[in-house]
Amino acid sequence: MNQYPEVAARAEIARVVVGRDRELTLVLAAVAAGRDVMLEGPPGTSKSTILRAITAHWGVPFVLVEGNAELTPARLVGHHNPARVLREDYSTDNFVPGPLVQAMREGGFLYIEELNRAPEDTLNVLLGAMSERAVTVPRVGTVTASSTFRVLASMNPFDNVGTARISDSVYDRWNRLAIGYQGADEEAEVVAHRTGCTDRTLIEDGVAITRATRTHPELRRGASVRGAIDLVAVATELARIEPAADRTRVVLDAALLALSARIGVDEASEVTPEQVITDIWEEHFFSAPGGQRRVRTA
Repeated sequence: MNQYPEVAARAEIARVVVGRDRELTLVLAAVAAGRDVMLEGPPGTSKSTILRAITAHWGVPFVLVEGNAELTPARLVGHHNPARVLREDYSTDNFVPGPLVQAMREGGFLYIEELNRAPEDTLNVLLGAMSERAVTVPRVGTVTASSTFRVLASMNPFDNVGTARISDSVYDRWNRLAIGYQGADEEAEVVAHRTGCTDRTLIEDGVAITRATRTHPELRRGASVRGAIDLVAVATELARIEPAADRTRVVLDAALLALSARIGVDEASEVTPEQVITDIWEEHFFSAPGGQRRVRTA
């Protein structure tokens, strides 16, 4: 019999996460130690999947908040119902808890996506709650967090549109874990799991084309595994609708549809997303080392 319950918990949670063994272990260790965690990495790198798996195993709420300019302190903490205030004046009964107070009372995980898009005064409220494990709400009183309350956040370090620099005082409150893209084999497993597709060749094509966008010289931003998931899903349906269509052309059409909005062309480049995707498709299907041309068949 295993004398360490943490080992059993780790194995149970890992069943719903494809790969990410080291990252899952580190996050689990941090939250089990009562610490708050910031996950920093590009979109589609399993950040929320890891956290949802842990909360599901612990049986605590997962409270998701999107970081943006509209995430004011009042939205984060909560507000009094205006109609009831007019009738009853301010009271504890007509206070509508925001996600922070909800997570504190229920002992859940408050997960803020894109933390660096939130206003500074909102971060100040959040940091106070993290330090004291309590927040004072006017006309309500002090809300003390349950023992399983944690604050988790994510950031995309490669996106600077609508974001603000995170100060050292903010970083000082977190345990930070940098998460990158998974390997091709693990991404293929993610695609197979999310789409239910059993065509391994199609999955490998979709993953390879998607991964190639991340290193293309004309792009400043490549597509995440979500692009490969959509590419395979769309290609599967296209093949059903047009069973006689050329297989490689089906993949191209699906790639154009699934990836063109997910990639970012460099500002100095004059090519279009469609041109880049077509170039990657041609390289994948028709070019081989030594300049020879190859055609893949089903």
